[in-house]
Amino acid sequence: MKSKVRDLDDQALRHQLQEMDEQRFRLKFQMSMGQTDGLKKLRSMKKERARILTVLRERELAGAKK
Repeated sequence: MKSKVRDLDDQALRHQLQEMDEQRFRLKFQMSMGQTDGLKKLRSMKKERARILTVLRERELAGAKK
């Protein structure tokens, strides 16, 4: 999974982050209404979001060094 994130370009990563944020919002709302038990999914989404942000930051720093 880590290599998959690194293979995407910046625009695709940002788009994926946006979709993930929307999905996370809906999941939190459903959990607050008691409709679903999505705690595991929420945790995995947080980790995946952190991976994407890390890759974006690494690329930003690598671009600044050049």
